Amino acid sequence: MADINVMHQKNMAKVTNKQKFVSVLVQVLLYFFLIMVAIIVIFPFYWMINSSLKTLDEYRWSVPSLWPNTVMWSNYADAFSTASLGQLFLNTLFVGVVSTILSLIITVLTAFAFARLEFKGKNALFAALLATMMIPGELFTITNYGTVTTLGWLNTFTVLIVPFLVSVFYIYLLRQNFLQIPNELYLAAKVDGTSDIKYLWKIMIPLALPTLISITILKMMGAWNSYIWPRLVTRGETHSLITNGLRNAFVESTGDVNIPIQMAAVALVSLPLFMVFLFLRKYIMKGVSRSGIKG
Repeated sequence: MADINVMHQKNMAKVTNKQKFVSVLVQVLLYFFLIMVAIIVIFPFYWMINSSLKTLDEYRWSVPSLWPNTVMWSNYADAFSTASLGQLFLNTLFVGVVSTILSLIITVLTAFAFARLEFKGKNALFAALLATMMIPGELFTITNYGTVTTLGWLNTFTVLIVPFLVSVFYIYLLRQNFLQIPNELYLAAKVDGTSDIKYLWKIMIPLALPTLISITILKMMGAWNSYIWPRLVTRGETHSLITNGLRNAFVESTGDVNIPIQMAAVALVSLPLFMVFLFLRKYIMKGVSRSGIKG
C-alpha cells in the first residue's frame, strides 16, 4: 500500500512539473511575441530619430548606418525655420481647439437628446445616424468640396472647422455613457423643477467626464493628423496645417528632398501627440470602456 502511495505521489509530482513547464513555456512564448511586436512598432520611430540626426550624404549611403557617425542636432533647428513650424503649429492649434469646443457642444446636446429626451422617431433617427458610419468618409469629399466652393469658404479656417464638427461615433460613445446614468436622477430633477440644460450641466456632464476627456483628446489628435482635406481646400502657409506644411517645405533647388531635416520636422510634429498619449492614455481607455457597457 505504501508503494502505491509513493508511486502515486511521484506521478502527481511529474504531472505538476509538466504543468509548470508548460506554463513557463507559454509565458516565455507570450513575452517573446510581445517583444517582437513591440520591436516592430518601435522600429519606425527609432529609424525616424536615427535619420533625423544624420547628414544628407550619410543618409544616402548604400548601406544604412544604425546610428549617425556625426550627430546633427542642428537638423531640428533647420527644420523649425525651414518649414515655418511656428506658424503651422499655431494654425493647427487654432483649428484643433475651435473645432474641438464646437464639436463637444454639438456632441453633448445630441447625445443628451438621444439618451434622455422622448420625441417621435428618435430610435429611427438614431439608427439612420449609425448607418452613416458604414459610409467611408472619402465618399463625402467631392460633395463637401462642391458645397464649400459654392459658399466661398476655400482657403479659410472655416472650411477646416465646420465640415467635421459632427461625429456620429462621438455621439454614440457619449450616448452610451449617458444611458448608464440612472433615469431616476433625471425624473427626480424634473420633479424639483430643474431644467434639462441645468441637469445636463450639473449631473450628466460630471458623471460622463472620462468619456468627454477621451473625446476631446481624440478630436484634437484628429485635427493634428488631418492631411487630405486641408491639402485640398487650402493654399499657402496662411491656412496650412502642420501635416501639409511638411510636404514640400524641404525640397531643395535641385529637386531633391533633404530627408534628414524632414525627419527632424516629423519628429517635432510627432512629439506632442506622443506626450498626449503617454500621459492621457488612461483617460482614453477609461472613457471608451465605460461607454460600451449598456446599450
